[in-house]
Amino acid sequence: MARESKAAKRERALEVCRRVDEVYPGAECALHFSDPFTLTIAVLLSAQTTDKGVNKVTPELFSKYGTPEKMAAASIPDIEEIIHPIGFYHTKAKNCVALAQRLMAEYGGVVPGDMESLQTLPGVGRKTANIVLNDAFGITEGIAVDTHVFRIAHKLKFSNADAPAATEKDLLDILPEDHWCVVNHQWVQFGRDTCIARRPRCEACPLADLCPSCDS
Repeated sequence: MARESKAAKRERALEVCRRVDEVYPGAECALHFSDPFTLTIAVLLSAQTTDKGVNKVTPELFSKYGTPEKMAAASIPDIEEIIHPIGFYHTKAKNCVALAQRLMAEYGGVVPGDMESLQTLPGVGRKTANIVLNDAFGITEGIAVDTHVFRIAHKLKFSNADAPAATEKDLLDILPEDHWCVVNHQWVQFGRDTCIARRPRCEACPLADLCPSCDS
């Protein structure tokens, strides 16, 4: 395959976004939340597990500890008991309590609405911060690169970076800013339905002619 110019890559990326938007025009965050705090906790819990699994444990969790004040005073073993069906529940329970305590101590019990402050919270990295800013505050500073977005970006040859942060930079470089806010939720759904990690459905993919990795 001949080396693709940046202009051609940008044009292809825009067409990818256009087609995915036709399939998933109303894609939204699959996690259940009611405010910035519950969203932050839900995204924290979603690492290395499914949104569906998180949504099964958060109703009980949030009914008991749905505010920073209540979560900050929670027993870590009690949090573990509630979230144990999802992966890495020991670490996640510690981070939930530590995050709430940090909010109470440094932010007046309010989730901050900026990238730098969010990333000071235990268990919150850039991916989580991007989602919280986008879905809780309507602020778009980047693209949340989870496993689906990372995989799809590489299959489409939009990035060859070996880390999510560098992959995000590559995507931001080829996509206009007004496209950033929808990429994560749309590509996550596309990754679940079509560009599946172990068995991609290339024969049914609306991006087949745009994807250098497609087998169809």
